[in-house]
Amino acid sequence: MYTISGAELEPRHFGWHVADRVATITLNRPERKNPLTFDSYAELRDTFHKLQYADDVKAVVITGAGGNFCSGGDVHEIIGPLTKMDVRELLTFTRMTGNLVKEMRNCPQPIVSAVEGVCTGAGAIIAMASDLRYASTDSRTAFLFVRVGLAGCDMGACAMLPRIIGQGRASELLYTGRVMTAEEGRDWGFFNALAEPGGVLEVAGSAASRLATGPTFAHSVTKKCLHQEWDVSIEQALEIEAEAQAICMQTEDFTRAYNAFVAKEKPVFEGN
Repeated sequence: MYTISGAELEPRHFGWHVADRVATITLNRPERKNPLTFDSYAELRDTFHKLQYADDVKAVVITGAGGNFCSGGDVHEIIGPLTKMDVRELLTFTRMTGNLVKEMRNCPQPIVSAVEGVCTGAGAIIAMASDLRYASTDSRTAFLFVRVGLAGCDMGACAMLPRIIGQGRASELLYTGRVMTAEEGRDWGFFNALAEPGGVLEVAGSAASRLATGPTFAHSVTKKCLHQEWDVSIEQALEIEAEAQAICMQTEDFTRAYNAFVAKEKPVFEGN
């Protein structure tokens, strides 16, 4: 089987650090609130694709430098050039950004977003496409595509956001582009929890560490089923989960958990 080490990925357009089976991605253009470029979009897409081969990475944290998460596509390096492209070039771009979300959902590791400050446009999409989301109390999240004359249906927002916060709330945010406060995000189920400014990365990192030391093969199966079962019937979902759980019951982690229970000990999972 082809495998790589997380340390071998070494992306060029954002920070990358692997420790204790957790990879941390840091969007690091703080002077501009960490906007994305054509290159960073593509490298994020490719990195999440390669993570399926990184056996030493069991969870991923994504955050931003300088007190902000991500301000979306760079106005000068993306938005400006897009106004000069023909429809073929534009479709290539929009498919590429959509592929970032596909790779985030298809990579086996749970992804945890640590959101501070500004989280707008494609930044809000990256948070949305993560498995868990934690935010600082001063965070401001906006799906602001309508503010630049675009539709709210960007990078899967019309499919995913209603499932997270409900159709009516998602409709309001996508039609108006208004800011969702941290408290609204928590109360609506977008954020799992809030932290004080400066503390959200620690909270998100702790969550990722707990996932990375858990039954990580089973976590990857949970993520796959959460993704696959959006558009299947209950009967199909029951069969998918029956097959998935039967596979998990063949793992050493399942046996370890049983033996630990019998011995009145805490199980130590190894992900196999």
